[in-house]
Amino acid sequence: MSIKAVYSPDGLNMGANLGRVAGAGIPGHFHVHVLPRWSADTNFMTSVAEARVLPEALPASLERLQKAWPS
Repeated sequence: MSIKAVYSPDGLNMGANLGRVAGAGIPGHFHVHVLPRWSADTNFMTSVAEARVLPEALPASLERLQKAWPS
């Protein structure tokens, strides 16, 4: 399963948060963000402007990704 299989994006943006200040005070914290991107999308609108590039709520995204995840 991949985000590509579920959303058919043209590409993906990835970013990582490393360290205590990037992880709510947890020393050694590490997590990665993966965002689907399309040729005509509007960059990081969901993250910075509270606008949805995909007209989909986060719980709906979670459900789609969970259904596609291998058991």
